[in-house]
This record gives sequence, C-alpha cells and structure tokens, in this order.
Amino acid sequence: MKRVAVVGVGQTRFRTRRDDKTHPELTREAVSRALDHAGISMEDVDAFVFGTMDPFDGINCPDRWSSTAAGFGKPFMKISTGGTTGLTTGIAAYQHVASGLFDVVVAVCTQRVGENVDAQPVLNTAVDPIYERHSGVGAISVAATQATAHMQRFGTTEEQMAWVSVKDHENALKNPYAHIRKRLSVEDVLSSPVISSPLKLYECCPRSDGSVAIVFASEERAKEIRDNPAWILAESSISDSYFVGDRPDLAVWDSLSIAGRRLYRLAGVDDPKRDIDVAELYSPFTIQEILELEALGFAEKGEGAKLAEEGVTFADGDMPTNPSGGVLCTNPIGATGLVRLGEASLQVMGEASNQVDGAEVALAHAWGGTLQFHALMLVSSNKKLGR
Repeated sequence: MKRVAVVGVGQTRFRTRRDDKTHPELTREAVSRALDHAGISMEDVDAFVFGTMDPFDGINCPDRWSSTAAGFGKPFMKISTGGTTGLTTGIAAYQHVASGLFDVVVAVCTQRVGENVDAQPVLNTAVDPIYERHSGVGAISVAATQATAHMQRFGTTEEQMAWVSVKDHENALKNPYAHIRKRLSVEDVLSSPVISSPLKLYECCPRSDGSVAIVFASEERAKEIRDNPAWILAESSISDSYFVGDRPDLAVWDSLSIAGRRLYRLAGVDDPKRDIDVAELYSPFTIQEILELEALGFAEKGEGAKLAEEGVTFADGDMPTNPSGGVLCTNPIGATGLVRLGEASLQVMGEASNQVDGAEVALAHAWGGTLQFHALMLVSSNKKLGR
C-alpha cells in the first residue's frame, strides 16, 4: 500500500437552502476550491469518487447530473452508505491512491436536502420496515433513546448534554462555512422546544445544503504539491445489525468501540487521549458526542458527559472535539462525514478556521443507518505516529 496524504480541502457555504446554486454548481464550487487549495488543476486529477444520498436530494441519481461538474471524462465512482456516505467516499478515494491505481484522486460529496419536501420520512426509512418503522422510530427518537439509557445507567443530566450544544455553537461562530452560527447558553438550550424527550431543539442537528471536496495524493505527488499535507495514518469501518432492538445496551456504542480499536491498532495508537490532539465526530445529537467520546477511549464509560461541562472538549481544552462546530451546526447529511475529514485535515495542516494549538494528529468519524455503520480515519502532520 502506498502512503497517501490529503493535499487540498474545499467547502461551500452550508445553508438550509442553496437556491442560488444547482447541484452540479455546488459540486463544481467545492472541487474548484479544493484544487485551488492544493495548487493544482483538473488536468492533474486522475479520478473522482462522488458521494450523495439520493433520497435527501429529492431527485434520482444526482451523480449523473454532477459528474460533468466534478470531472468530465475522468474515471468516476459513486458511493452511498447512509450517514457514513461522506467518510466512506473519502475512504474509497484514499484506497484508489493507496492501491497504486492512481496518484491524485478527488473525493467530493454534495447534498441539497432543501430539495426534499421533508427529510424526516426519509430518515425513518432507515429503520426496519417490518418490526420497527410503524412505531415512528427515526434518527431523533433513536438518539433520544440513547440519551435516556445513558441517563438511567450513568446519571447523565440534561444540563451536561446542553453543554455539548453550547460548546459546538461557540465553535461554529469561528467557522465561515457553518450553517448555524449562534451563541447559546445552557439556559437557551434547556428552554428550547422538546423534539424527542429529553432532546431539545438546540440539541438536534439542522439539515443543510452544500458540498465538500478533498484531494488525495500519493506520497510522491503530495511532496510536490504542498509542504504541510495531512498524512492518512489509518482507516477503519464496521457494520452492525439492522434492528435497533438487537442492540443489547444503548447506553454504550460497542460497534464504534470495536472500530476504534481496529483503527488504533493499525495506526499504533496506545492511548487515544495522549496520542490524538483533536476529534471531528459525527454527533448530530448532543448525547452522541458523549457516547462517541466514551466508545473511542477519550473517556471512561459514564464519564463522557462531564467533558464539555468541565471545558475538556472546548477548542482550548485537553481534548478538543468538533472545533468546527460539528454536525450540530452543519449537516449536509450525505456529505457530513467528508466535512469531518476535511476539518480534521485542516487541523493538522495548521489551517483550520478554529485552529487547535499544536494539533498534529486528528480523528474523523461518521455513523449511519440505525446506529448501524461507523467509519473512521486518522490523519497526521507526520507520516507515522510520533512527535
């Protein structure tokens, strides 16, 4: 396997509706910005990997429309794996280069959720249609069940979950691409309307229109393109049962723990709290950041709820988490996972909008389905783990 690095990142502004741009125009904007960031042209790109979730766009096969905008005449692959689509697209592009097949590959994800009349019925289709869907179970209610399970088992409070929202919204104020840029207090979060108890409005993600693109390059080309690439140390993914009812304990995220241990073994991470400087986690609901921090080894089980409240996960804390504002502030669903990788890469390049001091190793994560899929990538300013 060849060494691979991220050498360019491009994003559009994310908003509830981007009526000013068509699907291919958003795609082209992100790709152009990524190529400009890398300092290369379309002629330097060998292939494209494109990700989107068709139902959220409200049109069939938007890749057919956007393929010419991404890279006309280039090899082209489409990826669609639910909420993990963005990061799975990044992993596929990485593997295109690591395999030796290509030297420069662009991963691009575009989502126009504003094209859809209502995203929630689409989310509900992720749930088993025979035993569970008729009950109205969807992404929000499943997250609410995770919250009540964590509260019952570990004593997590609504105030502690609200602190996650306060932290992410504070971070998003420094991100010019973020969809929601609004300063909140704990009281603001707790007094916002209940969406699915115990989750309030400001503890739930928006739905966003926008696009993101990332340029991957082989070691030889990466050295030629830029002095500060983000080297891919490892990637990992996992799938779990389709049935929510099969989860033995919703207070913990066992499948993510397994994926995390696989990733750490590949990268040589012995202690994630020591070896990883920043995490961009796929947390569309406050409780899920808490569960993810615990599953990935940044906190003991039952202790993750304290981290935001104590300032640990703020950008200037000991374990900065979602310094971009995360999914609570920007969620172009099929592209969201690739945004996580783009933001993690910018951190280790030293070029993030809300830069964490001394960030050398960053983690990107995405989940999808009915808590079913996880994808992880670890990037570093160095080719190997080590200071």
